[in-house]
Amino acid sequence: MSGFGRAECVALRGLEGVGVQIEVHASSGLPVVHIVGLPGPAVQQARHRTWSAIARMGLTAPSGRVVINLTPASLPKAGTHFDLAMAIAVLRASGVVPPDDEATALLGELGLDGRLRPVAGTLPLARAAAEAGMTRLVVPTASADEASLVAGLRVLGAPSLAHAAALLGAELEPEPVEPVLADPVPARAHAALDLADVVGNRDAVDALEVAAAGAHHLMMVGPPGAGKTMLAMRLPGILPPLTQVQALDVASLRSLSGEPAAPTLDLLPPFEHPHHSATAVSLIGGGSGAIRPGAAARATHGVLFLDEAPEFPRTVLDMLRQPLESGTITVHRAAGAASFPARFQLLLAANPCPCGQFGSGDCTCAPQQRRRYFGRLSGPLLDRVDLQVRVDRVVPGVDGERHRRTTADAASRVTEARARAAHRLHGTEWTAMGHVPGPWLRRSLPLDRALLAPLERALETGSLTMRGLDRTVRVAWTMADLDAVASPSLTHIGRALALRKGIPA
Repeated sequence: MSGFGRAECVALRGLEGVGVQIEVHASSGLPVVHIVGLPGPAVQQARHRTWSAIARMGLTAPSGRVVINLTPASLPKAGTHFDLAMAIAVLRASGVVPPDDEATALLGELGLDGRLRPVAGTLPLARAAAEAGMTRLVVPTASADEASLVAGLRVLGAPSLAHAAALLGAELEPEPVEPVLADPVPARAHAALDLADVVGNRDAVDALEVAAAGAHHLMMVGPPGAGKTMLAMRLPGILPPLTQVQALDVASLRSLSGEPAAPTLDLLPPFEHPHHSATAVSLIGGGSGAIRPGAAARATHGVLFLDEAPEFPRTVLDMLRQPLESGTITVHRAAGAASFPARFQLLLAANPCPCGQFGSGDCTCAPQQRRRYFGRLSGPLLDRVDLQVRVDRVVPGVDGERHRRTTADAASRVTEARARAAHRLHGTEWTAMGHVPGPWLRRSLPLDRALLAPLERALETGSLTMRGLDRTVRVAWTMADLDAVASPSLTHIGRALALRKGIPA
């Protein structure tokens, strides 16, 4: 007796998906199962989950020789999301499930009892299925809301293999089963924080607003307890809300990282805050099996905050230099490469010296210790940071309770400045001045030589690089947008240059 069945699934390379067709050929002979097509360890183990689940659901599986082929055969396959498609293809080979007349993709992990479990990356997998031409998607019940965020797909949730088979036309009346529930969505700590909580440090608040208005990178230096982390956690609240496409990118990256997805898209920009013990893989991405995004990729369209920045390994920090320029991260492994978006705002915080008291107390550090401490931040990395600001401890009575800038006030000014920049950049791929490359800026938005004179003098003395000059001009344009003027003035150039060189050595 022989039979043939097939089912559709998808594989991921980063956030990009590739359609995978699973073919099953069952024939007479000794009972053995061969899985071919570069299956990873989790896919190889699917044979045990599949045959156990089919038996527990009271269904019939082929009893002879079975060959399962995953095409394209040249693409490595990793993950447990192939389980459901593999099981349905096996049931089609045995005649339990009829052939599919609709372009249907199947995603889900099987338990030995036949129940379907959610898998990491459901959202990007669903997006890949839609891009591959699928019109219907069957997923575990717990993943149905997440997959439904993708337009153009009819999503069907199934609690078990038997229920999925019935949805695909099998003549079954599956018994009710308790579906596997998804993990609860954690609350976002920075979602309800207000800038009005910040007392004093108006220069730092101004710099934070400039950073938000132009998507500029910022570094804050100050003693412990000055409020650097407090300021950093309020930056997402004054950034413009995400667009639907951006929110879908952010949700896809979080889903791929294994985080539970909310039933609706969150338009608040993400905020990633890795510890200074983070490894290169946790910051950039990677893994021994499937390549997962790191903190830099998960911060896409939001903020990557590195507190105690000099405590990070220098080699790890320097890995951010390429994504800061290109806005993408490509992770290469022996099995292939995966690319992730990485258009984030870098926010660094540091103490002024190892003891933290330089400039605000009794510092016990020698000058060479201070230089060595900041030497952990390489010059090429700092050259990509647009703004540097000192954050001092607040003296009692300073700033009082009046005239504090609220998140709503700052967000309104940022939104208006971004709108002016977007109007200026209409017809380009950029929407914020911080994203504009130097050659385009010099060619399309030239400034008078008199305005550039202070920058050229800094360039001649070596205190400013050509990249730094371009970034300073971009900050000046952002300040002009915040002031609602048509172009930067000499005052804007001076302020931008002061913020560029704001931290004394």
